[in-house]
Amino acid sequence: MRVGVIGGGQLARMMIPAAVELGVDIRVLAESDGMSAELAATGVGDYRDAETVLAFARDVDVVTFDHEHVPQDVLRALVDEGIAVHPGPDALRFAQDKLLMRERLSELGLPVPDWARVETAAELDEFIGRHGGAAVVKTPRGGYDGKGVRVVHDSAEVAEWFAAIAEDGRAGALLVEELVDFRRELAQLVARRPSGEIAAWPVVETVQVGGVCSEVIAPAPRSAGRLADVAADVAITIAEGLGVTGVLAVELFETTDDRILVNELAMRPHNSGHWSMDGATTGQFEQHLRAVLDLPLGGTGTHQDWSVMVNVLGGPAEGTLADRYAEALAGHPTVKVHNYGKAPRPGRKIGHVTAIGGDLDEVVYEARAAAAVFQD
Repeated sequence: MRVGVIGGGQLARMMIPAAVELGVDIRVLAESDGMSAELAATGVGDYRDAETVLAFARDVDVVTFDHEHVPQDVLRALVDEGIAVHPGPDALRFAQDKLLMRERLSELGLPVPDWARVETAAELDEFIGRHGGAAVVKTPRGGYDGKGVRVVHDSAEVAEWFAAIAEDGRAGALLVEELVDFRRELAQLVARRPSGEIAAWPVVETVQVGGVCSEVIAPAPRSAGRLADVAADVAITIAEGLGVTGVLAVELFETTDDRILVNELAMRPHNSGHWSMDGATTGQFEQHLRAVLDLPLGGTGTHQDWSVMVNVLGGPAEGTLADRYAEALAGHPTVKVHNYGKAPRPGRKIGHVTAIGGDLDEVVYEARAAAAVFQD
């Protein structure tokens, strides 16, 4: 079994141990030399070039992804050549274009923030006026980790975005959404095989700092019962309705009036699922490989009552994560450390730590304290 991963980031890197355990031959098409997944990089090239991607893909049984940015024409070229692609282009287009995603989720009757497609400043100002004087504006394509997202009170705050779509000449638009009054952010991960089997992990709570995920608590506190059932039902409906194969992450808002709203989608392993590598019977990277190969999915139960993952953002001002291993591992022997092999840089995700146990306060402390060792 040969799986080809397009993209050489940390998600591809974390598929490697799972592939080794399953005896899967994993190959990576990296964007450049020295990326996180260089251990399995069998090629370096531009994922936007169809010939480059086809040459890579002809030697594998199935193609999957470290990110959702491979252009539709390249994805279609793979399918036209008879190469198995999971998730496929028909699903990925909804992860690549937030306007398409909002339209499809609305068609499926799923709970989403009030939204609109806006092509002019006047349309945006009218929406803002109807929603209490504030709204969230998003560029439909390319945004992640808080990029391409702004809270605005006037269309002038995104004037350059309107100018960019006007210059593009392709009748572009921006996505505007109500500014949701939410209590907390959640994420629900599921995995789906091409043959239709679906498995769901517990819903988790995510903590964002500057638009970037900082911490994840699994399961989300106070989520047993209705909340967990609704979150799983929403994610399963999306996976089936959009034809997603592999891991799907559904980012959610829990509002102050007790609604659950879909915020964003990711059709790949996701930061909010990293806890599962150490805290669940089947981690998301093993499950993703099982799913894209159409193998039976693994159990998603937890080893302990609680798992807490804390991202290492930025890292040490000097040196590498490995320079701090002695202190971190000696001081926190129950915590698992995951190093992405990336150079430290302010705000950059360069690793994460996970702690599991029966007392949430203790687990949170251990995870935060261990992560702090790696950050200045």
